[in-house]
Amino acid sequence: MALPELDPEARAAALAKAAEARRIRAELKQMLKSGEVTLRQVLDSSGDSDALAKMRVMEVLSAMPAYGPIKARRLMEELDIASTRRLRGLGPRQREALLATFESGS
Repeated sequence: MALPELDPEARAAALAKAAEARRIRAELKQMLKSGEVTLRQVLDSSGDSDALAKMRVMEVLSAMPAYGPIKARRLMEELDIASTRRLRGLGPRQREALLATFESGS
């Protein structure tokens, strides 16, 4: 399926929207790393924000304090979450398992 041709105005709007989504995601990751927001707050707000809903779970976990890509991948494997899963696509059990992991002090 070929991508539709966009006129210059539509292209500029799409680029601006993409840049805004990247900015929101970068801010969120920084806030997670510094402890300003919790995983529960991120998961709750992902229902309201399209930019957050499309964020990969791996990115979020890697931004958690004391977590990096390796530890995040291992946790996702333990909880049976696909590496390509996005926040919007988390099931209720996966969501609760993630919250239990981080709220229990692990």
